[in-house]
Amino acid sequence: MITVLQIGFGPLGIQIGKYISEKKTIKTTAVVDVNPDLNGRSLKSLDAMFSEYIQIYDSVKNAMDALDEKPDVAIITTVSSLEKLIPQVKEVAAFGIPVISTCEELSYPWALQPQLSKELDAICKENLIACLGTGINPGFLMDYLPSVFSSVCKNIEHVTVERVQDATPRRIPFQKKIGAGLDIKAFKEKEATGTLRHVGLQESVYLLANSIGLELDSVSESLNPVIADQEVASSAIIVKEGDARGVEQISHGYVKGECKISMHFKAAIGEPHSYDKITIKGTPNFTSIIEGGLNGDITTCAIVINSIHSILKAPAGLQTMADIGVPGYLN
Repeated sequence: MITVLQIGFGPLGIQIGKYISEKKTIKTTAVVDVNPDLNGRSLKSLDAMFSEYIQIYDSVKNAMDALDEKPDVAIITTVSSLEKLIPQVKEVAAFGIPVISTCEELSYPWALQPQLSKELDAICKENLIACLGTGINPGFLMDYLPSVFSSVCKNIEHVTVERVQDATPRRIPFQKKIGAGLDIKAFKEKEATGTLRHVGLQESVYLLANSIGLELDSVSESLNPVIADQEVASSAIIVKEGDARGVEQISHGYVKGECKISMHFKAAIGEPHSYDKITIKGTPNFTSIIEGGLNGDITTCAIVINSIHSILKAPAGLQTMADIGVPGYLN
């Protein structure tokens, strides 16, 4: 039985916890969350499907003091920022526990944040643990999956990846992160602070480029609101006509001025056609489309859990999805 320490018990952490509770070969043994209202409570007090014997602690140290055995792996679902994540990983690493995190900037930080990447890699190697950032996107759909498709190509001229999704069924924090419901002035103000965007698009470009052997000279990215032409709504957010119902981001990776990778991300409440699409121009030319797209919340929880076997076998250090062994379904 694989044992898990969960760090962060917001909507995503709770959903991961529920998925784990349905597994036969893995179980959560403790949860850490800084929310003072959760400290000392059992998971069962939050949802009847959880065990009353699993408790929430306010620090990793307090959780470790209470446990009889060290967990096999820690799953961190707290922040999108690598800088904010590092102290959390350091705290876990001190106990020799490998880490999987949904932190988007962790998916491939080497190009955009080399110094922080070196710092985190050193922490992991010093404590003999592996650390992985993953999720459906970044971490799989727009980077790892097209790199897998590239393995059947004789040569590649260009890769285009598109992810267009209706954000209506997504968790509320995601809807807020893409600016749904904001008027254009508020959207632009929040965009300027860096808190409104899909985090990880450039990381996906660099991860894919690294996987297919491209040394990029530059990467561009644009961000624009998706404007509602009529009122639309999710269960929690009403979007008025003329306001933003989501975000559209486009990123390009260049080699010697030639665009080699294009990524198009669009997520908005009321988006009529959801799909995930990978197009490779080369030998052979081909396009793969997932009609309806992959639900980001379900698949992020799944890939985090299903990557556990791979990270337990990985060498010490900061890993990417391109570095670890191929993940597979964990029963």
